[in-house]
Amino acid sequence: MSATAVCVLTLTLAGCSAQAGTGAGTAERPGAGDRKPPAAANQTRGASPEADPTPSTAPEPAELGDALKNPLKNPLKDTLKGIRINIADRQTVGVGMPISVTFARPVPAAERAAVERLLTVETTTGVTGSWSWIKDRDLLDGQRVDYRPRDFWKPGTEVTVRAGSGRSDVDRHFTVGRSLVATVDVRTHTMTVEKDGTTRRVPITAGAPGMDTWNGTMVVSDKQRRVLMDSRTVGYGDAYKGYYAYAVHLTTSGTYLHQNPRADTYAGRRNVTHGCVGLATDGTARRFYEEVIPGDVVRVTGSTDTVAAGNGYGDWNLNWDEWRAGSALR
Repeated sequence: MSATAVCVLTLTLAGCSAQAGTGAGTAERPGAGDRKPPAAANQTRGASPEADPTPSTAPEPAELGDALKNPLKNPLKDTLKGIRINIADRQTVGVGMPISVTFARPVPAAERAAVERLLTVETTTGVTGSWSWIKDRDLLDGQRVDYRPRDFWKPGTEVTVRAGSGRSDVDRHFTVGRSLVATVDVRTHTMTVEKDGTTRRVPITAGAPGMDTWNGTMVVSDKQRRVLMDSRTVGYGDAYKGYYAYAVHLTTSGTYLHQNPRADTYAGRRNVTHGCVGLATDGTARRFYEEVIPGDVVRVTGSTDTVAAGNGYGDWNLNWDEWRAGSALR
């Protein structure tokens, strides 16, 4: 088998390229958003959801635990012990889902290349991809490394991610489903949903001036039929507290795309939320909620600040050169 063919089958953290023929989090206030007042910014635009009797649809991350048994043969055992992968075994995800691996303790810069060599990605189609160390919003530097292709995954791709070396490896297999990319234009108050070659436009209301919705590309991490949103958790005092339905989770700081009664009046006309994207109660929000899956892409255009790579899955906001520069094996 040629070297090129090997790269097509196995893409290591080094970012081997081969061309062929990848929450729980916070919630927002009544209407939208997850942006703290300017003095408390720090990539927060939402409110932390309190305990909700409705469980999240997001699968529990796969725990690798004591995957590597022999510390003599595997000096990185302590580093790999307890690492987590964001995608469950046999899960179907959207085209934008990065593979995100998090560690129980920060990985020192000197160890990152060795750790990357113990993480591999295999696909059924040729993929140009790379790992990159990401500063997660809620973790320390060195506790998260993500893998993503140069471009969105091709629908139907079968992917295996493996951590470790030897018979104690832990594998996770997942499938890339149909493509869904939703583009929110805050200037025209519309969302264009492209799914499997079809397109439809949906009226929305986004963050009001000063509470702008994050700009850039976000990826659905999970969704919940309803989420309790409390403005006190994001510095907005007693502005609101209540349950909001059909909540699609976009950032760990609290950005959701969800049903909002105010959208019945303002969708398509005016931005009135606290940073989230609001959809009407006439079935619009429910339809979008029922068709999205983790890994689907939501792009926001016409807003101000771009969401950080580590605020949820903001990986796609880095261009390819910037992404590759984050690998210890570049």
